[in-house]
Amino acid sequence: MANIKDSINEPGDAPYQGMVWIHGGAFMMGSDKHYPEEAPAHEVTVDSFWMDTHTVTNEEFRRFVEATRYVTSAERAPNPEDYPGAKPELLVPASVVFQKPKQRVDLNDCFQSWTYIPGANWRHPEGPASSLKGRAKDPVVQIAYEDAEAYAKWIGKELPTEAEWELPREAD
Repeated sequence: MANIKDSINEPGDAPYQGMVWIHGGAFMMGSDKHYPEEAPAHEVTVDSFWMDTHTVTNEEFRRFVEATRYVTSAERAPNPEDYPGAKPELLVPASVVFQKPKQRVDLNDCFQSWTYIPGANWRHPEGPASSLKGRAKDPVVQIAYEDAEAYAKWIGKELPTEAEWELPREAD
């Protein structure tokens, strides 16, 4: 998570502990051969930037929630106006949870391995009966992009752009 752009080539000390300097560059982003939404392939230039070496943990996200009283997308009931015709019983705080299929499934049908579960959220990643006990150092899950953005802003960082995330890394 988190990048802090810097235009200098020699960055010096990281602005926060646990960050590494990613050298920018130009590369071909997208594809003309795979999914239509990836086309057209085009050249992108990315400036060098700082990036965290690990994902945000449940413990870190909990500190954010406790400090700000933030309520995640999965903890809020959807606005019925955004989902005209939706069944009322589905307009509750919920998230989709991966459930490993017991047999081979058609990978083009996400409904065979992802299930809408009322009460699933970052505190209850598999649903209301689950908890974070023993998972403080695990990556936070069941958060939406807007939740990740709110955390990044609070901590003083920003999320990487799509181009920054896809930037090919040099072999060490």
